Amino acid sequence: MAADLLLAIDQGTTGTTSLVLDTEGTTRGRATREFPQHFPRPGLVEHEPEDIWQSVLESVEAALASASIKGDRIAAVGITNQRETTLVWQRATDKPIHRAIVWQDRRTADTCALLRERGHEPDVKRTTGLVLDPYFAGTKLTWLLDNVDGARERAERGELAFGTIDSYLVWRLSGGAMGGSPVHATDVTNASRTLLMSLETLDWDAEMLALFRAPRSVLPKIVDSAGLIAKTHGFPHLPDGVPITGIAGDQQAALFGQACFDTGDAKCTYGTGAFVLVNIGEKPITSRFGLLTTVGWKVGSEVVFALEGSAFIAGAAVQWLRDGLGIIRSAAEIEPLAASVPSSEGVTFVPALSGLGAPYWDANARGIIHGITRGTTKAHLARATLEGIALEVTDLLRAMGDDLGKPLGRMRVDGGAANNDLLMQYQADTAALTIERPIELESTARGAAMLAGVGAGLFRGMRDAARMSRVERTFEVAMSANERKTHLDRWSDAVARARSSRG
Repeated sequence: MAADLLLAIDQGTTGTTSLVLDTEGTTRGRATREFPQHFPRPGLVEHEPEDIWQSVLESVEAALASASIKGDRIAAVGITNQRETTLVWQRATDKPIHRAIVWQDRRTADTCALLRERGHEPDVKRTTGLVLDPYFAGTKLTWLLDNVDGARERAERGELAFGTIDSYLVWRLSGGAMGGSPVHATDVTNASRTLLMSLETLDWDAEMLALFRAPRSVLPKIVDSAGLIAKTHGFPHLPDGVPITGIAGDQQAALFGQACFDTGDAKCTYGTGAFVLVNIGEKPITSRFGLLTTVGWKVGSEVVFALEGSAFIAGAAVQWLRDGLGIIRSAAEIEPLAASVPSSEGVTFVPALSGLGAPYWDANARGIIHGITRGTTKAHLARATLEGIALEVTDLLRAMGDDLGKPLGRMRVDGGAANNDLLMQYQADTAALTIERPIELESTARGAAMLAGVGAGLFRGMRDAARMSRVERTFEVAMSANERKTHLDRWSDAVARARSSRG
């Protein structure tokens, strides 16, 4: 049979998921393989690159078996990845010079603080859209070159290659040191998370390279998010020559996978935290609320930028009710428990269990439960927990609308908590916008597949690819403006109390 299916490789923080999809968006096969996490010291998080690679090999093999197909049915490959995780490898052998430094790792916090003290953050923000934080890849690269014996000298000689995980996978998929012509590339969305790329030129920025002492010799080529990037060579489960035609970092892939193609379209991924991105169009915007500006995607001549914000605690608040308080035995129990009461009866939970992110950026804020009375039950607390998650996201959406200068159009949702109808309805009501939930919630992998399909010419364009993203349910605004104001005022009061409290 002709090659007509898409393979999406979703390389995440704890494992790799591979999906085989058709061009209508139906998942034909799926497999996940987890790999170990390494914590050398408090605040340090590392991955063994070979473990990542093995998880890719095994998940692809299992996904093809799940779909009951052989690799010759794959027309194109799309990759999405944990974005800021950083590694450096030897071009001649594929061997890393050190474990990958994961996006969660904080070892470069002092470096970032020193650069801020020296007044560099405004230039960094203006050029890259980011802030000086260990989260991003630039200071991780600096650390590797400065702390691995001989690394900087080898880098200057052109012996080493730097990349985020997408670059490493493209290198290995296209042959690496084992033969073929390995491709050293990263797409523009991942490059925009390194602190090294200019949002204006979409290329490596000389001033940022000098600031972070990053030699050009180690950097990958920056490519579009869709288009021919490389071809497979020597990969055990695919024929040689299968085109790799789509790449995007995980959150941008989800934005694309949710078909957020119009300015003002937003998506929220409800996981441990909640990640919100909004399409802001063809020009970058500097946020007044500390939101990040990033590249959403680049397809042909079209470049889309996005604002990004995150609530640190979302699903983790439900886990706390389960593990910390023992109010529920499983996360699935929270919705029927919360729905057993008509309201929270004035109880407000600000889940600032690890401080507050945008738009407050208060690391010293502490979680509080406000408004408890003798009549408060565990059902009221369960409902207040779901409402707190939604209200955190509403704060982000309101800030994004203010930055954009107009209300947001709609928000599509994914992640485990998106299955919670009560949460989704309350989100629509407090944010005053329509919520759309897709049939399949794996938007990240779907976005990679959609980009690959566009890049391989399987679709007439992005809008045609949107048929892979189908809505299962829509949540319309049902709350009156006066009632919404009451909820938002109560939330603002509780947030102020959380920010004034100290552990």
